[in-house]
Amino acid sequence: MATSKAVILVGGPSRGTRFRPLSLDLPKPLFDVAGHPIIWHNLKALAKTPGIKEVILIGYYDESVFAPYIKWWSLDYPQFSIKYLREYQALGTAGGLYHFRDVILKGNPSTLFVLNADVCCSFPLSSMLELFEEKQAEAVILGTKVSVEAASNFGCIVADPETKRVRHYVEKPETHISNLINCGVYLFSASIFDVIRDGMARKADKLAANPALEHEDDQEALRLEQDVLGELSERSKFFVYETRDFWRQIKTAGSAVPANALYLQQAYQSGATELAQPGPNIVAPVYIHPSAHVDPTAKLGPNVSIGERAVIGAGARIKESIILQDAEIKHDACILYSIIGWGSRVGAWARVEGSPVAATEHSTSTVKNGVKVQSVTILAKDCTVADEVRVQNCVCLPYKELKRDVVNEVIM
Repeated sequence: MATSKAVILVGGPSRGTRFRPLSLDLPKPLFDVAGHPIIWHNLKALAKTPGIKEVILIGYYDESVFAPYIKWWSLDYPQFSIKYLREYQALGTAGGLYHFRDVILKGNPSTLFVLNADVCCSFPLSSMLELFEEKQAEAVILGTKVSVEAASNFGCIVADPETKRVRHYVEKPETHISNLINCGVYLFSASIFDVIRDGMARKADKLAANPALEHEDDQEALRLEQDVLGELSERSKFFVYETRDFWRQIKTAGSAVPANALYLQQAYQSGATELAQPGPNIVAPVYIHPSAHVDPTAKLGPNVSIGERAVIGAGARIKESIILQDAEIKHDACILYSIIGWGSRVGAWARVEGSPVAATEHSTSTVKNGVKVQSVTILAKDCTVADEVRVQNCVCLPYKELKRDVVNEVIM
C-alpha cells in the first residue's frame, strides 16, 4: 500500500473573525460540534482512509493551544502520528504548504490529502483516492452541486461531464460559470509543490511590476483557491470527485448549528453508540456528554448536543441547538436554533430562539423587517438570561446579563 500524508489547514487567530463571538475564547477548529471539536471529524475520516501514516496541522495559533488536544487525538487515532506546525505569519492556504514542503515530503509520500478545517462533510477520501489512481491524476478536488444563487460565493469548477477532468476553475466568479463548487478537500501528488512554486514566482513578478500592490497583498501569502487551482486546471491532470452526500462550510458562528445537525444525523445513521437512546423525551439524534446532568422530564432533540457538566432543568425544551460546557438551562426554559455558551445561564421559563434554518442552506442570516439578522441566536461565554426573558435572533457577546426581552440585536 502506497503511503499517504494529510495536512489539515487550521488558520489562525486573525482569521475566523466571522466565527466570533465563539472564537474569542477558543479557536474555531476546536469548537465542539456534535460532541467533538470540528477538526476531530476530519481526523475520524482520515483514520478510515488506507495508507495515511501522518497528519500535519498547519496554522498560526500558538503551539500550546493544540498540544493537549493532539495528545488526546493521538490516543483516539493511533494509526497515524499527528503534529502541529506553526507558521511565522499567515501564509495562506498554499503558502503554508509550501513553507513546510520539506516536512510534508519527508518519506516520499505518494499522495497528499489537504483538508480545510472549517468544512463539515462525510469526507469521501477513499473514493477520491480511487479516482486519483484510476485516472493517474496529479490532483483531485472534492466538489458538490449547490443552487445557482449560492454558487458565486464559492470557487466554481467547470469539468468534463464524462471524464470528470477539471477544465476551468474560478474563485467566487462575478458571473455564473457553474454550480459545481470547491468543497475545500484536495488530493495532490508531490507535483503540486512545483505549481505552487510557479505561483510564488508569478506573484513576485506581479509585485515587482506594480509595487503599489505590496500594501494590499501580503507578499508571502499564497492561496490555493485564488492563486493555484486555476493554473492547475490548465496544466495538470486535475479531476473532480463530486459528492452527493452532505457538505457545508463552518464560517460563521451560526453555521455550527446546521453542521451539528449534519454530523449528528451521520452518527445516528451509522449507529454510533455515543448518542443518547431515543425515548419519549429524546427525539434522535441527540448527544449528551456523560458528565452532563439532564432532568428526565426535559425534552431534547432533534439535533441537540449537550456539553460537559451542562445542567438541564425539569421541563426544559431544547431543539436544534448546541449547549456548551458548564451551561445551565433552568426549569421550563425553551432553547431553539441557538448556541448557549460556556458557563452561560438561561433562567426559568425563559425563551432563547433563532429562526429555523435548513441544514442544507449555505447561509445562516435571515432578513427580518428589512434588516439582515443572524438566524441562529448565540450566547457567548458566561452570559445570563433572566427568568421569563425572551431572546430572539440575537448575538450576545461574553459576560452580558439580559434582563429584558431582546429581538434582532447584537448585544455588546
